[in-house]
Amino acid sequence: MPLTNLSLRPQRRNVHINDNVLHSAYECGVQKVVSCLSTCIFPDKTTYPIDETMIHNGPPHSSNFGYSYAKRMIDVQNRGYFEQHGCRFTAVIPTNIFGPHDNFNIEDGHVLPGLIHKVYLAKQTGSALTVWGTGKPRRQFIYSLDLARLFLWVLREYEEVEPIILSVGEEDEVSIKEAADAIVEAMDFRGELIFDTTKADGQFKKTASNAKLRRYLPGFQFTPFRQAVQETCAWFRANYASARK
Repeated sequence: MPLTNLSLRPQRRNVHINDNVLHSAYECGVQKVVSCLSTCIFPDKTTYPIDETMIHNGPPHSSNFGYSYAKRMIDVQNRGYFEQHGCRFTAVIPTNIFGPHDNFNIEDGHVLPGLIHKVYLAKQTGSALTVWGTGKPRRQFIYSLDLARLFLWVLREYEEVEPIILSVGEEDEVSIKEAADAIVEAMDFRGELIFDTTKADGQFKKTASNAKLRRYLPGFQFTPFRQAVQETCAWFRANYASARK
């Protein structure tokens, strides 16, 4: 398969970082390590919803081939350290994270914080808001404060070596247009909203199952998406001068 954006240097850095952290934890007798993976590690050609058993079922998308395999190796190492040394090393797989203190850079931030910054600037200049693509791709977004609560639970109570997806349910998946509309409302933007369909949409969806999480925490309450967007936008406005952007 053709490989695009496959740079050896960051791939090696990621492999070295992962190996150094896990092996140092083993040598120092650390009782538990929780690593953070990404939904981009899942196979490009797959069925939905994706779940924890499908990580190694095929090659990832060519756009992040090296990074994805470096991340997958954390799962391989976790299993190896457990089988050989009994180490309780595990990993979580969050979906798209957003919230206060995010990276709001328009060029290299993730979709929601980047959109929040774009709306802020469009409102300041009185210009239209342009969103790349059709707005049709769908994503699951998890509020960073919810994710923090789940990370603590994993650290304290989750005893499996196998990874666990940390995500809102499939029913809470939203389109990029719906996400943009929520930000427009939260920022009280009154200008024109334009979707630039000459730009690529990217992967249409990466729907993840949180069934495993729900078996453990059936009563966990996620912050409603629009409320989380409101709180994130309020934080960005209040901290614009010092926010990462």
